[in-house]
Amino acid sequence: MDTRVTKLLGIEYPIIQGGMAWVAEHNLAAAVSNAGGFGLIGAASAPAEVVRDEIRKAKELTDKPFGVNIMLLSPHADEVARVVAEEGVKAVTTGAGNPEKYMELWKNAGIKVIPVVASVALARRMERYGADAVVAEGMESGGHIGSQTTMTLVPQVADAVDIPVIAAGGIGDGRGFAAAMMLGAEAVQMGTRFVVASESIVHGNYKERVIKAKDIDSEVTGMSTGHPVRSLRNKMTREYIKLEQSGASFEELEYLTLGSLRNAVMEGDVVNGTVMAGQIAGLVKKEQTCREMIEEIMHEAEVLLKIQ
Repeated sequence: MDTRVTKLLGIEYPIIQGGMAWVAEHNLAAAVSNAGGFGLIGAASAPAEVVRDEIRKAKELTDKPFGVNIMLLSPHADEVARVVAEEGVKAVTTGAGNPEKYMELWKNAGIKVIPVVASVALARRMERYGADAVVAEGMESGGHIGSQTTMTLVPQVADAVDIPVIAAGGIGDGRGFAAAMMLGAEAVQMGTRFVVASESIVHGNYKERVIKAKDIDSEVTGMSTGHPVRSLRNKMTREYIKLEQSGASFEELEYLTLGSLRNAVMEGDVVNGTVMAGQIAGLVKKEQTCREMIEEIMHEAEVLLKIQ
């Protein structure tokens, strides 16, 4: 399936893997790219040299295009921005901030810039500053979320900009892919389904929690702080919400979650850890290779879209 996004990134299928902190490392990114999608390394708050090492390890595993997701609130964002330019990745996606000050650096290095946006206004601004595409991410997604749903955000962004739109949030199968195309997207970004990929380094407990999740199992914490996060409900989310409702300070709330995502992903603590996952978790029922996932999704979508 050819779209402007497949041409932009040099990929076979218009499926991008989300740049999830602790989850999106070189093994997963390379596996998605080798399967014809576009893999991303999640830089999160990692130091620049850690990100450089991840990029080089991914290059050892694939000769296909892949990129890096940069969280712009990271204290290492400036250094990571330079590293991706030096290492020559195909594209950068950005979140939690405004990438304008890095645009010239990345453009000069031949890097495609694809900001994640949660509003029409930000999508328009990113287009004006030279973005090659945008990811319109709805609040159904896991991790840090905005306030608009994918169903409402994607078509409005698609109408507002001339650059390609990638839909994210609540997409996990061929039906979601086909729906995103009908809304005006030219690719999808998925995170939660790739969490349970065979190539994902995520602890088995975390994968099992996602696979066993029901439709109502996700919870949003941090609404009172202005930094809402979607994850699967557990002891930690219950304690967090109780603290929020009691008027706890931002520092108290942050302390509760300190290191909790790493503990869930790496150590398998799905009771006190942060099990980030989108609302689509209830649809994810099995562990598969990245190639099996992508080919299954594309087959389902092509039947629905009647592409021969």
